[in-house]
Amino acid sequence: MTPTEQFLQWVEESDNIVFFGGAGVSTESGIPDFRSVDGLYNQQYDYPPETILSHTFYRRNPEEFYRFYRNKMLCLDAEPNVTHIKLAELEKAGKLKGVVTQNIDGLHQKAGSKNVMELHGSVLRNYCERCGNFMSAEDILHSTGIPTCPNCGGPVKPDVVLYEEGLNQKTLEDAVWYISHADVLIVGGTSLAVYPAAGLIDYYHGDKLVLINKSATPMDRRANLLIQDGLGNVFSQIEI
Repeated sequence: MTPTEQFLQWVEESDNIVFFGGAGVSTESGIPDFRSVDGLYNQQYDYPPETILSHTFYRRNPEEFYRFYRNKMLCLDAEPNVTHIKLAELEKAGKLKGVVTQNIDGLHQKAGSKNVMELHGSVLRNYCERCGNFMSAEDILHSTGIPTCPNCGGPVKPDVVLYEEGLNQKTLEDAVWYISHADVLIVGGTSLAVYPAAGLIDYYHGDKLVLINKSATPMDRRANLLIQDGLGNVFSQIEI
């Protein structure tokens, strides 16, 4: 039996699956992983993405932060791919209990997933830092310079977790609960290099840890099943 065949059998037999994913889930929807920096990036920005997407940089240089954010982070035309769609179908069928994601694009919900724990927030939510007024991602995209609140004129901040900021405690606790209670844990499209998110798999106590990633990760040896392939190739084979 190949690793993919074993994976499909575990999915078929289980009704307590949790999926934990990263940027690789959305690259097949055309959303670039900003860690794979392209030449165009180097021509446009004077700082690495981790610096621009830090709390310190946001406070000190909000105009440059928003130039990068609009250009690189707001991919509002992106559509869910086969992985998003299959995960939503598995949840609807009562087999998948929750999705834990490091992504901020909202594509899991767009595909129909209901129980999504967004560890790093979402570009679809933006709030005035003064009065708390909500602004949509479209509002941010079509603004210029530093977006301001139409109500009070205060600065607007995306509801995403920047470097140097802590994760939402409730989201983290929910993710820990679902992962620790899972029968099958599928980890996909993540380098497992960003903490504290990568440490979440420590809470899984089962014997069906599936790791699907094109390249090697620091956690490969811990997987019960290792599939080095694109997520779309694997998930497209799931029949529900």
